[in-house]
Amino acid sequence: MRVVIAEDAVLLREGLAGLLERFGHTVAAAVGDAPALIEAVAAHRPDVVVTDVRMPPGFADEGLRAALELRGREPGLAVLVLSQYVEQTYAAELLASGAGAGIGYLLKDRIGDVREFVEALDRVAAGGTVVDPEVVRQLLRRRRDPLARLTPREHEVLGLIAEGRSNASIAKELYVTEAAVAKHIAGIFAKLDLPPAADGHRRVLAVLAYLRG
Repeated sequence: MRVVIAEDAVLLREGLAGLLERFGHTVAAAVGDAPALIEAVAAHRPDVVVTDVRMPPGFADEGLRAALELRGREPGLAVLVLSQYVEQTYAAELLASGAGAGIGYLLKDRIGDVREFVEALDRVAAGGTVVDPEVVRQLLRRRRDPLARLTPREHEVLGLIAEGRSNASIAKELYVTEAAVAKHIAGIFAKLDLPPAADGHRRVLAVLAYLRG
């Protein structure tokens, strides 16, 4: 697939480009600021954008605002935010854009495996949703800490839901039965006033809808 990268740190930008090319993807452009990102997307029509949050000129939230602008112009454009920070002002709005499809937000210092990152990018490009559990935790905390109502196990399950895991995958990760997972999910949705949903993608969207609301 064709990728546009926006990252102001030269070494990381070039490293990401080399990594993605090694996995068979085409890096159409690798830029260092938000205006260049918007221009590159218009010029190259990529399948997916990988962008940082804080970039020149202000090193505030330029990358995230550029991603929102791009999704506003083309809701189907897949975007993966890769940052050290959770930018709370616009993050929930971005994650909910385009009905939450083809969107991701990962934290750089929590990525422990290169292949997992590439798989996450592939999932976003295919229309999936990938959100670091820490991003969800910080955004939920803005809403008068509704997570305080959850049990420790429900916290674990919610984090895995945010990653787009299926019930079977969550059960395997936590060494419990799928029936136990289903019970925990029902409890989470009830405590967060979220509608139940059948598949992993829709469950992530339910969380994002709660963040937006």
